[in-house]
Amino acid sequence: VQLQASGGGLVQAGASLRLSCAASGRTFSSYVKAWFRQAPGKEREFVGIINFSGDRTYYADSVKGRFTISRDNAKNTVTLQMNSLKPEDTAVYYCAADPRDSISAIAGWYSYWGQGTQVTVSS
Repeated sequence: VQLQASGGGLVQAGASLRLSCAASGRTFSSYVKAWFRQAPGKEREFVGIINFSGDRTYYADSVKGRFTISRDNAKNTVTLQMNSLKPEDTAVYYCAADPRDSISAIAGWYSYWGQGTQVTVSS
C-alpha cells in the first residue's frame, strides 16, 4: 500500500483545512486508517482513526469536536477535515494504514505511512 497525503498549507487561527490521503496498491477498504502529526522537537502524536467501514471514529482529546475523519473506499481516500485551527495544531500531518481489524493510537502499530504534509497555523 502506498499512501500520499496532501492538502496542507499556511492558514490563520480559526481557519479550516482539508487533508486527503490517497492510497494505491492492495485493497484499501480493508485497512484501518489513521492520522498522526509531528511538531518540531516532539514525538509523533495520534490525531484520529477510522475503522474499515467508516462507521467508527476516534479522536485525540486535543482535536475532538474540531477535526473529522471520513473515508471513501470507492475512491481509496481518507480525509481529515480540520476546523477552528489553532497555532498548536502546527505540525507535519501523516496518514497511516494497517490491515489488522483493530483500533490503535500507537504510531508503531501501523504498517504503512504517507510522506506527510505540513500544516502551519499562524496566530
